[in-house]
Amino acid sequence: MNATSPEAPPGNRRKPDPDSRRREICDAAIELLAEDGVKGLSHLKVDRRLALPDGTTSFYFRTRSALVHALAQRVAERDLSELTAATEFQANAAPGPSGLARLVMAAATGEPFARTKARYELMLQANRDPDLAAVVHSNSDRFLGLIRDFVERMNPQGAAIPRMVLDQQAYVLTQLISGIMLAFTAGDGTITDAGELDRIMAAVVAGIAGAH
Repeated sequence: MNATSPEAPPGNRRKPDPDSRRREICDAAIELLAEDGVKGLSHLKVDRRLALPDGTTSFYFRTRSALVHALAQRVAERDLSELTAATEFQANAAPGPSGLARLVMAAATGEPFARTKARYELMLQANRDPDLAAVVHSNSDRFLGLIRDFVERMNPQGAAIPRMVLDQQAYVLTQLISGIMLAFTAGDGTITDAGELDRIMAAVVAGIAGAH
């Protein structure tokens, strides 16, 4: 490791894996962003959250902008991974509520809730930062494609659903999910059950199909 690094190990102690350390820093930064917003995020706070030597975070991410962009990419990567797993869960016809409904409801508590709050902080900040906007929206097409696959399976088997209708169903369902998650950040717990959410999503998909 570079001798100037604050993590340069004494003796023969094993040095940390750089990629793992970056992910760890980003995950801690996500928590801090959720708690304090962009203006309250700092390299020193991340160091203190992880009990790392002062200067460690700035060694990996030289500026706060670099740190924010990196944590935005981390949020997008984790969101995409979880959404992929959730839609595969549904594709395998697992019993009980859909993987998507479970994923949405999980966003109301614990670590996923911190990421939910951080996601909306990033979206607000992205309105003033085109480079951050590009990161925040980097996987939007893939997200929408996964939702489109999900709603295609929600439609009656064998039904010839035009692509335009599938696109509308996917778009409206995406906006519904986004709105529910935003409501979570405001303390709105109107929807508390994954099965209930499945019924709402099914009604939305059926309603759009019926309108055409």
